[in-house]
Amino acid sequence: MNVGFIGLGLMGRPMALHLEKAGHALHLWARRPESLVPFVDKAASVNARTYATPAQVAANADVVITMVADAPDVENVCLGADGLAAGGKPGLIVVDMSTINPNAARRIGERLAEKGIEFVDAPVSGGETGAINAALTIMVGAKPEVFERVKPLFEKMGKSVTLIGGSGAGQVAKACNQILTGVGVMAVAEAFNFAAKSGVDAAKVREALLGGFAYSKVLENHGQRMLDRNFKPGFKAWMHQKDLRIVMEEAHRMGLMLPSAAATAQVFNAIVGSGMGENDSITALQLLEKMSTPE
Repeated sequence: MNVGFIGLGLMGRPMALHLEKAGHALHLWARRPESLVPFVDKAASVNARTYATPAQVAANADVVITMVADAPDVENVCLGADGLAAGGKPGLIVVDMSTINPNAARRIGERLAEKGIEFVDAPVSGGETGAINAALTIMVGAKPEVFERVKPLFEKMGKSVTLIGGSGAGQVAKACNQILTGVGVMAVAEAFNFAAKSGVDAAKVREALLGGFAYSKVLENHGQRMLDRNFKPGFKAWMHQKDLRIVMEEAHRMGLMLPSAAATAQVFNAIVGSGMGENDSITALQLLEKMSTPE
């Protein structure tokens, strides 16, 4: 299959490489030329072509995947002057795997539909490690028949692929994921900081908690990284801040009370405001440590 891919960053690059390894011809565009290096280096890649605009990518692809930062970026890539809609033929499928506002996803899908282009929102969870290991969790909003056409591509990038519902449903599921993971990271960080300030070994606390009802993947994986003081980004704190902003925007629109998510969103605002936004989201522990009363 001819697959376009736009957004070759921390996660998009390994995702695209999995598709190439599976035998799909890649058609690529990137704002930063350095993002294309793994694909234009013929020693590493022989089945990829690069283009000057997203429109040119769309003209040569059956499916185009986007993996960019936020809704304005998706909108520009899809609907801008040289965007996918300008070059795509009726029947093209655009799959956005970014994390954006559900309403923005629906709006972009409606605009593309006017050109006869199908739109799928398919945000992911799993971070850089999941992308590298083709172990992402993929949450999909699409027409069932369109989902079936792109599902084989998803299966090359992820280990869990779920059709949630219609347009925007994938983004709603991702928002739920970010509530749980954001609050979970904060809970683990608070517990570890509490243990340390109490003079107790946080590693031993984690070991005990992993065997009880407090067990979670966040405690297992992120908790170990906190103990290792490994704040290298797999998922940057500013990105979690952005995702929780989406959650709170939707909550405000619907008049929903989300107290835990709201408090966590404020913490991530403080993380970014403290200059730690490029660190992994587990840097919440560092913020708590800075704010704690010295022993």
